[in-house]
Amino acid sequence: MGLPDRQERGGNPLWRLGNNPQPFSRNSVEKHSRLRGATAVNSVCPYCAVGCGQIAYVKDGQCIDIEGDPRSPINEGTLCPKGANTFQLNQNPHRPHTVLHRAPYSDHWEEKPLDWAMERIAQLTKETRDTTFVDRDADGDIIRNTTALGHLGGATLDNEENYLIKKLFNTIGIISIENQARI
Repeated sequence: MGLPDRQERGGNPLWRLGNNPQPFSRNSVEKHSRLRGATAVNSVCPYCAVGCGQIAYVKDGQCIDIEGDPRSPINEGTLCPKGANTFQLNQNPHRPHTVLHRAPYSDHWEEKPLDWAMERIAQLTKETRDTTFVDRDADGDIIRNTTALGHLGGATLDNEENYLIKKLFNTIGIISIENQARI
């Protein structure tokens, strides 16, 4: 059986299923998928190293949905809970735009902008690295590292972020770099 035949009778659309005409309201006929007009882009889940296939739907330059790719031999269209929420990495109205900061010896928290927090983290990292950096050991061998800083990544970081974090922190001399997904 193919697609139903559409007929117009007195302005009301009718669909023929088999030999029986079926009435539909104009509202029902005019409804369509929110993915209509979107471009499907092949993607890979950014979380773990399994490589589950995803389809990202893009419309007017914006990602509007992400689903599991049923053509993928790895996940056959299914996604784990983290993968199923990949869309929220990109679009999340609840994402904080400020941080809470409690100054040393303070008894209350202050709200600060994210830019301030990023600059503060960069300043403290540089200060700590500069004061604790060891260029050579007692025998004169080059070691160029600091043991005063470390990094523990979270499971929401994707493979690319972990790669860049590892490269950055190794470059500034941090040797204690770990990811929660490996623990």
